[in-house]
Amino acid sequence: MKSIRHTQAETGTPAGIVPDDVVLDAARESILAVGWRRSTLTDVARRAGVSRMTLYRRWDDMGSLLGDLMTREWTRMLTTVAQAPHSGDAADRIADQVVAMLAQLRVDPLFRRILDVDPELLLPYLLDRRGRSQELVLQLFAEAIREGQRASEIRLGRPAVLARALLLTSHGFALSAQTMTEPRVASLGALEDELRVLIRRFLQP
Repeated sequence: MKSIRHTQAETGTPAGIVPDDVVLDAARESILAVGWRRSTLTDVARRAGVSRMTLYRRWDDMGSLLGDLMTREWTRMLTTVAQAPHSGDAADRIADQVVAMLAQLRVDPLFRRILDVDPELLLPYLLDRRGRSQELVLQLFAEAIREGQRASEIRLGRPAVLARALLLTSHGFALSAQTMTEPRVASLGALEDELRVLIRRFLQP
């Protein structure tokens, strides 16, 4: 996984215009403090030091603001994973990156807060439609698979289909790993090791 299409606000914002990151930082602060359901645009505006109307000109509701916040946060996380040094063939690299991505996601404060307090927010992206963050992950998976196929290190198959299978597998490890860990049976580390094996064998020629 190499390239990341950044969605963060760029520097050099014109005078009088509030950078998106200022508002997104305030939204993150609000959700961490009181949860998404109790967060309001009024509260976010107060934390960002802007008027409510300033927010309304950019975001219609908390749902659209949350979508932009999650996209920014997960993009930053994926950037960190993608830029970390890796060794081995393409299947090994992808396996290590998927495990690293899931490990970071599980300890991410925003993800944990949503999962602990407002888990229903994630259901539409698991049952009904893909979100922008999922589309980004699919793009990165498919690109890495395509490169591995060119190097004869990944088995033949449509990269988009293989990428979707990887993402579906990742959903379970991201959301349900804790239900499969218990003393003397399976630690989280042991499950991660098995995930690496699963991904390598799935992708290898």
